[in-house]
Amino acid sequence: MWIKLWITGITMLIGEFAHNLDTKKRVAVPVKFRKELGKKAVITRGLDKCLFVYPIDEWNKVAEKLSSLPMGQPDNRNFARLFLAGAVDVSLDSLGRILIPDYLKQFAGLKEKVVIAGVFKKLEIWDEKAWEDYKNRIEKQTDVLAEKLGELGIY
Repeated sequence: MWIKLWITGITMLIGEFAHNLDTKKRVAVPVKFRKELGKKAVITRGLDKCLFVYPIDEWNKVAEKLSSLPMGQPDNRNFARLFLAGAVDVSLDSLGRILIPDYLKQFAGLKEKVVIAGVFKKLEIWDEKAWEDYKNRIEKQTDVLAEKLGELGIY
């Protein structure tokens, strides 16, 4: 779902939803996300072995930021290549499903059951078991994470 933060006016996607990947490699985008995602989106390799799905406007902002990185630095080139070359435009069909290309399905290790998580201005698609393993690992570190955010003045 999209929520509007009253103080900053920032709109973001939040929540997690379990779905099935059908035999044609399609997954239904949760109804609460469809309006904000629009009829077209961009899907690419994400971090932590998940996929990122961006609304077109947000994708354009991310791509613009990547294009401004100094390409003389190997890490910048490598990340931009992996992220941009792996990206593909997708259209939501009449049932709100998107097709996940084989190479992205393999990258994220997606099986039949997936989780779609709203994370700020993008969606993440995880294999259900990988998501549960990730959450279990991170939930054990909440105190350390909160401390680090506190050092940054965020929490």
